[in-house]
Amino acid sequence: MSTTPADVERTVVDFLKRLEKLPEGFDATTPLYADGVGLDSLETAELSALLEDELGSDPFSTGDLPQSLAEIQAYYAGV
Repeated sequence: MSTTPADVERTVVDFLKRLEKLPEGFDATTPLYADGVGLDSLETAELSALLEDELGSDPFSTGDLPQSLAEIQAYYAGV
Protein backbone atom coordinates (compact mmCIF):
# COMPACT_ATOMS: atom_id res chain seq x y z
CA MET A 1 0.00 0.00 0.00
CA SER A 2 1.41 3.37 -1.03
CA THR A 3 0.69 6.14 1.46
CA THR A 4 1.55 9.67 0.42
CA PRO A 5 2.16 12.55 2.81
CA ALA A 6 -1.10 14.05 1.50
CA ASP A 7 -3.00 10.86 2.46
CA VAL A 8 -1.58 11.05 5.99
CA GLU A 9 -2.32 14.77 6.29
CA ARG A 10 -5.90 14.31 5.10
CA THR A 11 -6.51 11.52 7.61
CA VAL A 12 -5.06 13.49 10.54
CA VAL A 13 -6.73 16.80 9.61
CA ASP A 14 -10.13 15.12 9.16
CA PHE A 15 -9.71 13.50 12.58
CA LEU A 16 -8.81 16.81 14.21
CA LYS A 17 -11.78 18.53 12.54
CA ARG A 18 -14.10 15.83 13.87
CA LEU A 19 -12.76 16.48 17.38
CA GLU A 20 -13.01 20.24 16.80
CA LYS A 21 -9.30 20.46 17.69
CA LEU A 22 -7.83 21.73 14.44
CA PRO A 23 -6.01 24.91 15.46
CA GLU A 24 -5.73 27.88 13.14
CA GLY A 25 -2.40 27.76 11.36
CA PHE A 26 -2.03 23.99 11.83
CA ASP A 27 0.89 22.60 9.84
CA ALA A 28 3.11 19.54 9.84
CA THR A 29 5.26 20.88 12.70
CA THR A 30 2.41 21.79 15.10
CA PRO A 31 2.78 19.70 18.28
CA LEU A 32 -0.03 17.14 18.68
CA TYR A 33 -0.04 17.35 22.46
CA ALA A 34 0.08 19.94 25.26
CA ASP A 35 0.56 23.45 23.88
CA GLY A 36 -0.17 22.40 20.31
CA VAL A 37 -3.33 20.54 19.34
CA GLY A 38 -3.82 19.25 22.89
CA LEU A 39 -4.66 15.60 22.19
CA ASP A 40 -5.23 13.58 25.35
CA SER A 41 -4.47 9.87 25.78
CA LEU A 42 -7.90 8.68 24.59
CA GLU A 43 -7.76 10.89 21.51
CA THR A 44 -4.25 9.62 20.79
CA ALA A 45 -5.53 6.04 20.97
CA GLU A 46 -8.36 6.97 18.60
CA LEU A 47 -5.88 8.51 16.17
CA SER A 48 -3.75 5.38 16.34
CA ALA A 49 -6.76 3.16 15.54
CA LEU A 50 -7.85 5.44 12.71
CA LEU A 51 -4.40 5.43 11.10
CA GLU A 52 -4.35 1.63 11.34
CA ASP A 53 -7.82 1.36 9.77
CA GLU A 54 -7.28 3.96 7.05
CA LEU A 55 -3.61 3.46 6.18
CA GLY A 56 -2.88 -0.13 7.19
CA SER A 57 -0.43 0.55 10.04
CA ASP A 58 0.30 3.19 12.63
CA PRO A 59 3.45 4.73 14.10
CA PHE A 60 2.18 4.34 17.66
CA SER A 61 2.43 0.53 17.41
CA THR A 62 6.23 0.81 17.17
CA GLY A 63 6.35 2.15 20.72
CA ASP A 64 7.10 5.67 19.51
CA LEU A 65 4.90 8.66 20.23
CA PRO A 66 5.07 10.94 17.20
CA GLN A 67 4.99 14.55 18.28
CA SER A 68 3.71 16.10 15.03
CA LEU A 69 2.12 15.38 11.68
CA ALA A 70 5.62 15.55 10.16
CA GLU A 71 6.76 12.64 12.37
CA ILE A 72 3.69 10.61 11.38
CA GLN A 73 4.39 11.34 7.71
CA ALA A 74 8.04 10.33 8.20
CA TYR A 75 6.89 6.98 9.63
CA TYR A 76 4.81 6.25 6.51
CA ALA A 77 7.63 7.38 4.23
CA GLY A 78 9.76 4.62 5.75
CA VAL A 79 7.11 1.87 5.64
